[in-house]
Amino acid sequence: MPAIANPSLLILLHHHHHLRSRRFATALLPQTLLSLLSSSIRAPALRAHSTSSSAQTQPLSTDNARTGRSGSISSPPVQPDIAQKIDINPPKGTRDFPPEDMRLRNWLFNNFKEVSQLYGFEEVDFPVLESEALFIRKAGEEIREQLYCFEDRGNRRVALRPELTPSLARLVIQKGKSVPLPLKWFAVGQCWRYERMTRGRRREHYQWNMDIIGVPDVTAEAELISSIVTFFKRIGITASDVGFKVSSRKVLQEVLRGYSVPDHLFGRVCVIIDKMEKIPIDDIKKELRSAELSEEVIEELLQVLSVKSLEKLEEKLGTVGEALVDLKQLFSLAEKYGYADWIQFDASVVRGIAYYTGIVFEGFDREGKLRAICGGGRYDHLLSTFGGDDIPACGFGFGDAVIVELLKEKGLLPELSPQVENIVCSLDQDLRGAAAAVASILRQKGQSVDLVLENKPLKWVFKRAARINAQRLILVGSAEWQKGMVGVKILTSGEQYEVKVDELE
Repeated sequence: MPAIANPSLLILLHHHHHLRSRRFATALLPQTLLSLLSSSIRAPALRAHSTSSSAQTQPLSTDNARTGRSGSISSPPVQPDIAQKIDINPPKGTRDFPPEDMRLRNWLFNNFKEVSQLYGFEEVDFPVLESEALFIRKAGEEIREQLYCFEDRGNRRVALRPELTPSLARLVIQKGKSVPLPLKWFAVGQCWRYERMTRGRRREHYQWNMDIIGVPDVTAEAELISSIVTFFKRIGITASDVGFKVSSRKVLQEVLRGYSVPDHLFGRVCVIIDKMEKIPIDDIKKELRSAELSEEVIEELLQVLSVKSLEKLEEKLGTVGEALVDLKQLFSLAEKYGYADWIQFDASVVRGIAYYTGIVFEGFDREGKLRAICGGGRYDHLLSTFGGDDIPACGFGFGDAVIVELLKEKGLLPELSPQVENIVCSLDQDLRGAAAAVASILRQKGQSVDLVLENKPLKWVFKRAARINAQRLILVGSAEWQKGMVGVKILTSGEQYEVKVDELE
C-alpha cells in the first residue's frame, strides 16, 4: 500500500480553491514550497495573439491554372531585405492539420489500416512525385487535365500523383517474379488534382487503396467490397446510409462490339459515359457523336445504361456474355458474405479512368447529398501499358474527404480529445532535473508524460492537466524527493498519496 501523504503535500495537491486558508497552509508547508504556494494564487499572464488573413493564394500561375502545368523551375526573384506579410492560409484547395484535425485523421487512417490488416493485406507506399508519363499514358482524359505537373531542374517531366494505382503497377513491374502472386497490398497516401472544388472535393486529399494482383476471378472484387463494408460497419455506417452501384465495363463493350464500333474508341466512350450524372444528357449525346458513334448506337447505348437489374440486362444482352456471368457470380458471393443489401446493379457505372476492364463499383450515400464515397474495379491490362506483362488485378480508392462529410451528416464524428497518462511538475526550480528523471522512468515503462518545462503555479498546472486529459499529476517536492518519493494525485478521483520513485507504475 502507498504511504499516506504528509499534511504539507496534501494541502498543496488540492485545487486552488482550497488555498483560501493560507495561514493554516503556510504553517504546515516546508520553506521550499512557500514561494510556489503564494505564486499559485496569482493567475498566470496570458498572451493575446491577433492575426489577419488575406486572400488565399492560387497554387499555380494564371497562365497555367487550367492544366496545372508550369515550365522549368527558376530561382525566385530577390526580395528587398524588409519584413513582409505573407498569406497565412494554406494554398487554395489544401489543408492544415492542427492537433484536433490530426486526431480525426489518425482515427480514420487507423481504421483504414486495421481493416486492411484484418483481410491479410500488406502496406506499401510510393513517391508523391512521379514521372508525368505514368499518368498521361493511361490515366484517362479528366485526370490528365488535372495533373500538377512541371519540369524539374534536371529537365525531367514530373507530376504530383493524382491517384495511387499507376504507382502500384510500376512497383509490381519493378518487383517482377521476386514476389509471389497473389499480392494483397494496401496504401494510404496523399494525392493531388487541380480540379473545381465542391463539398468533399479538394485539390489534395488522402486516399486508401486496397489492391489484389494475380487473381482473375470476381472473388477478388467480392473480397474488396467486403472490406469496405467492414470499414463502414466499424465507424457506424449502415446499409441504409450507403450502398454500392455495381456494373461491368464488359456490358458497354458488348453493346459497342454488337454495332462494330472499333475497340480503340472504348476508353473514350467510357470517359464520356462517366459524366452522365454531371452534365445534361444532350451534352452526353453531343460528345458521343464527336466520338464517331452513330445515332442508332447512341440510342441503344443509353437504353442499356438505364438498366437497373440483372434480369433486364439479361433481356438486352442474352445469357452467354461474360459481363452477365461475372455480375451474377459477384451478387451470389455478396449473399454468402452477407452484404447483398449493400449492393445494387446500375449499368451506368463505368468509372472515368481509362484502364478499367471488367467489374466496376462506386460507393454512394443513399440521400444523394454527396459525390461518390469510393470506387474501384478490375484493371487486367494496366501493367502492359507500362511495358510489363499483363497480370489480372483489381482494387479500389477511398478518399478521406467525402467520408468525413458523411460522418458529419449522420452525427457520427467521434469525440477525440488529447490523452496523456501523466503530467509531471517540479515544485522548485532546482528540482527540474529530478522531474525530468521521473518523466524518463515513466516513459521507459511505456507511459506518456507531459513534463512541465517552466516554473508554473499550481493553478496553471491543474488547468494544463484538465486540457490534456491527464490521468494523474506527479509532483516532485524537496522534502519528498529527499526521501526518494514523489507526490501523486489521481485526477479523476482526487485520491492522493506519496510513493517511492522506483515503485511508480
